[in-house]
Amino acid sequence: MTEHTAPADGGASTGRRASRGSAGRGVLLFLRDVVVIVAAALVISFLIKTFLIRSFYIPSESMESTLLVNDRIIVNQLVPEVMPLERGDIVVFRDPGGWLTAVPTTPRTPLEEAIDGVLTFVGLSAGDSDEHLIKRVIGLPGDRITCCNDLGQLSINGVPLDEPYVLLPPDRVAVSGQDFQEDVPEGTLWVMGDNRYDSSDSRINGVVPIADVVGRAVVISWPFNRWQWLDNYPLVFDGVERAE
Repeated sequence: MTEHTAPADGGASTGRRASRGSAGRGVLLFLRDVVVIVAAALVISFLIKTFLIRSFYIPSESMESTLLVNDRIIVNQLVPEVMPLERGDIVVFRDPGGWLTAVPTTPRTPLEEAIDGVLTFVGLSAGDSDEHLIKRVIGLPGDRITCCNDLGQLSINGVPLDEPYVLLPPDRVAVSGQDFQEDVPEGTLWVMGDNRYDSSDSRINGVVPIADVVGRAVVISWPFNRWQWLDNYPLVFDGVERAE
């Protein structure tokens, strides 16, 4: 009878092959998990950006000194569909037509365009900020906005306002450079910049359809040293009733 014997290192070789196979499967499982996690994060970011919040940057000086040029803000997109608009809210809205002028764009490489496109898609960038405007809601539908009284104040439905957020030049007292009286039609808003002497707002361009509102700005998220919640100053508008 012939006795068959295995090579002396046969068991070790088999063990090494099994170990390498196990390690390979471990790497593949790890890579699969990474892909799943990244894909889930992108989907969640996209859903949050689409339905809940998104980021914008401030391109102009019209909201100084509340918002400075290049500030990044987080916008609550549940306003106005789910949460109602209030006087004093800072809102981002699409150009109703004729508010924005063409701004020269800085050429970017295809790679920069692609990266910004992906970041904008998931809500981490604000590539379309130049297509939107940001102002403070002063008048709601049905309000009568009048400016200015003998103290230089703006009034809503006959109630004068003390507006601490307004930035005025040192030689000015009135909160607007021109007097006006306007009734706010249904389905629209009267909006104004906090930098009243450097803001093209409803005084020039007219009211904003509520349907064009993207959401309400809730916080300055960048730069870090300017991180703060954005106040809508409810006490300023306390006592203002809807016009009859």
